[in-house]
Amino acid sequence: MIRTRFAPSPTGYMHIGNLRTALYEYLIAKANNGKFILRIEDTDQERLVEDATEVIYNTLKMAGIQHDEGPDVGGEYGPYIQSQRKSGYLDYAKELVEKGEAYYCFCDKERLDGLKNDGGIAKYDRHCLGLSKEEIEEKLKNNTPYVIRQKIKEGSTTFVDEVYGDITVENEEMEDQILIKSDGLPTYNFANVIDDHLMNITHVVRGSEYLSSTPKYNLLYDAFGWDIPTYIHLPPVMKNQTEKLSKRNGDASFQDLIDKGYLPEAIINYIALLGWSPSTNEEIFTLDELIKCFDIKGLSKSPAIFDIVKLTWLNGEYIKKMDFDKFYTLAKPVLEKAITKPYNLEKIATHIKTRIGTINDITDMVDFIENLPDYSTELYIHKKMKTDEKNSLEVLKKALVMFENLEKFDNDSIYNAMTELVKEMEVKNGVVLWPIRTALSGKPSSPCGASEMAEIFGKEETIARIKKGIEKLSEV
Repeated sequence: MIRTRFAPSPTGYMHIGNLRTALYEYLIAKANNGKFILRIEDTDQERLVEDATEVIYNTLKMAGIQHDEGPDVGGEYGPYIQSQRKSGYLDYAKELVEKGEAYYCFCDKERLDGLKNDGGIAKYDRHCLGLSKEEIEEKLKNNTPYVIRQKIKEGSTTFVDEVYGDITVENEEMEDQILIKSDGLPTYNFANVIDDHLMNITHVVRGSEYLSSTPKYNLLYDAFGWDIPTYIHLPPVMKNQTEKLSKRNGDASFQDLIDKGYLPEAIINYIALLGWSPSTNEEIFTLDELIKCFDIKGLSKSPAIFDIVKLTWLNGEYIKKMDFDKFYTLAKPVLEKAITKPYNLEKIATHIKTRIGTINDITDMVDFIENLPDYSTELYIHKKMKTDEKNSLEVLKKALVMFENLEKFDNDSIYNAMTELVKEMEVKNGVVLWPIRTALSGKPSSPCGASEMAEIFGKEETIARIKKGIEKLSEV
């Protein structure tokens, strides 16, 4: 059975690159009737952030990525939090020492700092590899602080990556990495290998920055005599041609995008396409549809650029297709905050549903409903509609009389009355409709036409805004 794992460190919010990794791991497992496991890697105690584990749980839940095993749901391979597994790592490291694949290192910080070159980088010189058995036992007996280092063999290491193909690294380029730190906890690299083996992980999906570390992992697998998993390294997600998306740079996290009005399902759909291409030209997929069509062969070697414009377009498409009741549930709180006057919010929602990219766009789109903005009369000038300030003033004066005389003030009655005004003035529709729409909205664009707006405002407010337009145009 294919088993993948998402193994984040609880060090803050989940950025887009992390979530994409989780998504691909989930899709690889589910597309092959496998299992997707969540493992929390908290061995770097200094970088832990309070409540960050809850952020991981909540993000995966909102994204619809449900793990089959994990700290909160259990499973037969637990514990699923690394710090709760710490007693076993030292035993595995000592096994490697006995096999001659690792060794104790007692070098202190002062000595290690002395190995640094002008660039501040130090490659360990294997000083402690030459210690005798008696010397090691004496230091251990005296509780001398130590780490356990991997002994890198001579030669080269070759492995196959499903995205990048065959990769060979000369072993002399690798340092004898630390497996067990002086605090007794394993390093990320060592714990990763042990846990992946013990949890029967078959496919390891991670960022391409780990390509250079993979030979070290494989040497550990070989030293233990364990099967090496299938590797799938992903190119980075970039904010532009030269910069990666990064938590440290404050780039948008999943929760940031949710707060900005993007839908979880649209975000997941979009990040699925950041480095993966389906076999068809389709761009809109539900999570279930992604499971059915996802194939590792569609993964790209090239970095993907996070395009907020593309995401906004895709999000807008999701909103358009959304059931109205669901949309109104999302839109209502935003509308209630933007509009305090007793207008029909549900009717307003019907007009804006197909015109927004995000839920948060609603605020700017409807701000004119609460209060007419102080607009320039230049808005009345529209070459295509053949309107200017002079003929707009004439239209508004006639429209005022028309609105005042209307007994039934609904959309059909208003529209029919405006149509009659067009016939009476012997002009094109735009010559009448544009000035009325401008007077009612005070904006260059609006979510609905003049008759719909007038119906929303009601007779009193409509007449007041028409009078304001006449006043403005009369001063020109």
